[in-house]
Amino acid sequence: MTTILNNNDNNNSTVITLQRELARILQEITDNQSTPDVKIFKQLLDNLRENSDDESSANEHMSIFVRLLREKKAWADGLSVFLLNLIAQYRQTAVYTDMGILSDESFLSQFHLLLGQRILPPVPDDKELVTLFHLLFNKKNHEWIKLINERWWLELVLLLNPPVGTEKIVNQLKQNILKAIVILSHRISGVGLHADMLKVFPNPQSNQHTFIEINHEVREFIEHYESNHLVEDNHALPVEPADSSQIFVLTDQAEVILQNIRKRIHKTGITIRTTNMLVRLEQSIHRLELLLTLLSSDRNSQKKALVELIHTLYEGSYNRGSFKYLFSINTALLSRKVTENASKVGEHYISTDTKGYQKMYKKAAIGGLLIGFMASLKVLAGSLDVALFGVAFIYSMIYGLGFVLIHIVGGTVATKQPAMTADAIASTISETTGRKAGQMTKLAELVVDILRTQFIAIMGNISIAMPIALGISLFWYFVIGEPFTSIKKADHLLHDLNPFTSLAIFHAAIAGVYLYISGLIAGYYDNLAVHSRIGERLRAHPKLKSWVRPDRLERFSHFIESNLGAIMSNFLFGVFLGSTGTIGIILGLPLDIRHIAFSSANFIHGIFNMYANTGIVPEIGVILVSLFGVIVIGMINLLVSFSLALVTALRARNVKMFEWKYLFGLVSSHFFNQPSDFFIPRKEPMKYALIDNDGNVIYFDDKHEKHEKTEKPEPKSELSPAEKLAKVEKLSQSEIDEKKQAIKDKAVEKILEPNNHTNPKLPK
Repeated sequence: MTTILNNNDNNNSTVITLQRELARILQEITDNQSTPDVKIFKQLLDNLRENSDDESSANEHMSIFVRLLREKKAWADGLSVFLLNLIAQYRQTAVYTDMGILSDESFLSQFHLLLGQRILPPVPDDKELVTLFHLLFNKKNHEWIKLINERWWLELVLLLNPPVGTEKIVNQLKQNILKAIVILSHRISGVGLHADMLKVFPNPQSNQHTFIEINHEVREFIEHYESNHLVEDNHALPVEPADSSQIFVLTDQAEVILQNIRKRIHKTGITIRTTNMLVRLEQSIHRLELLLTLLSSDRNSQKKALVELIHTLYEGSYNRGSFKYLFSINTALLSRKVTENASKVGEHYISTDTKGYQKMYKKAAIGGLLIGFMASLKVLAGSLDVALFGVAFIYSMIYGLGFVLIHIVGGTVATKQPAMTADAIASTISETTGRKAGQMTKLAELVVDILRTQFIAIMGNISIAMPIALGISLFWYFVIGEPFTSIKKADHLLHDLNPFTSLAIFHAAIAGVYLYISGLIAGYYDNLAVHSRIGERLRAHPKLKSWVRPDRLERFSHFIESNLGAIMSNFLFGVFLGSTGTIGIILGLPLDIRHIAFSSANFIHGIFNMYANTGIVPEIGVILVSLFGVIVIGMINLLVSFSLALVTALRARNVKMFEWKYLFGLVSSHFFNQPSDFFIPRKEPMKYALIDNDGNVIYFDDKHEKHEKTEKPEPKSELSPAEKLAKVEKLSQSEIDEKKQAIKDKAVEKILEPNNHTNPKLPK
């Protein structure tokens, strides 16, 4: 009890001290409002931010500050004039047009610039408002502004209304905003009319008109505003409000165009450069709308826009020199590129029902068959006496060509996370519709199905790869007459699987990263095939047309167009696996890879050849530890590759980090309540995402969506077929047969409807 009283006394003392200090600073600001000193304002911010590390204390401090301004209007007016005079000392336009908007420079250019600034910091320009932001808002207090409830910001903005007599300086501020509006409108037009953008417009002729007209409407708005709102001696006359509605109509049209571009990306493809332009265009349009709202006659909208602008500029100031932000924004662009593109690879990695589950096992079994031979071939290649480059090349070709062959014959490799998986994940998170909690629940269900599909893919690989490896070792021992490997090599194979005495876990994580990267590569090349129209260009190639028959050229071009992503990702994935060990030797680093499918084959080779060389069966402890190592390697492969793919998809949909705990809780709860769902297909498949039984992503289509909205369910009062027949029992037999046939025909038609997702049974 004494402790509680002491804490309350301390809190009251802190509050009283803060009130006194804030009152002193506000009085000093009021006394010096005509000659503002930035150091005084920094003292004010430092006192508000001191001991405000959590949401409760930050809001308490802000409430004290707002109450002081509310109780003494002179302080509020003094602070308002102080800030106006302080801002007027700086050049402001660049803050409105650049801060918080994506740069048009490439990643490497921005990286080199930041690196140079870290080594030799630039001389701050004391005339730029950006410099003031950097001085006032440092990295130590980055989270402070986010902790404060929006209510306090809105009330603060209302209290800081410019008093009478400040019209001239307010007009100067508005002039800078108008200049920024003009610059943004020209940038929007420039990006919107760029050649790369015109290529992806749904309707180039009409769409480009929107971006041409924006400049015209902005010019008219600026002329009207300057002649009616920035004249100091007409405040007594009624002023006609500046109408920016037509500009908003055009910006809305531009946003619709951007949405349509994104909907069509899986058909048209897109480049990283164009993706960058789309993001920059969206940000510029939003900033233009904010600045226009600041000049509107609606006071409430003005205040809300000002609060949002302050938050945006604050974030832009903090992120301006951040390597973390640079990598974050560029990986977000990559996330958008991968998840917005419809992967057209033939491999599908999500099963929702028993049929898909069985199909995945068959494909994984085919992969396991070839992996058994690939693993054995790699063991033999390890005994060749060649240079390091030769080792890397041979291993890379074994892996790369083997994986491509697996894909061509319809097999799959366990734990692969292609772009389709990330895209299916992203399809459950809508940016515009649905509640976040419901979306996260759908996502959790999708995670369960992906993990189950990966489980059966692993089982399909190892259940075939292990017997194949055993058969090869037996053939070598009994037919050729010598062990497949030496005792030293066999011991090395088993040692590499030991999670306690080797770097198996670390090496498995490296393989997981490569699995993830291969998914990105698949997305990139699938996008390239669509965007560059690879199939059409092959069909129109003059040399190929003269060398190959038209029907074969058609099949070949279609195959390349549909499978370019899968072929390149599999081949490069193999190159990564095959060359990592050699790169590790060259660099003197413990780099290598472990993949569960190959590790299972190596496990069999190691165990059998230990016996073949010594005549003694390895100890049960060695067998169990090695087998445990294979399981751990598979778990790490899956965890790393899947987690990275999930991060990529969620980053593209702006899912915040605090929601990860919620998602993890949902998946964990499902595991404890229904663990069988992670290993065995559900009785009823979940309809959580736009994917079919084969794992194909079904993308939104306007006609399809419209049809679904207009399609009306049958009335509940409608009689069933049996009831209808009961009513016609008094009819003749021929009439009854006629009615039965009509009911059958109707049922068949319903089944054949393109948008029918049920599976009604035909009446008997």
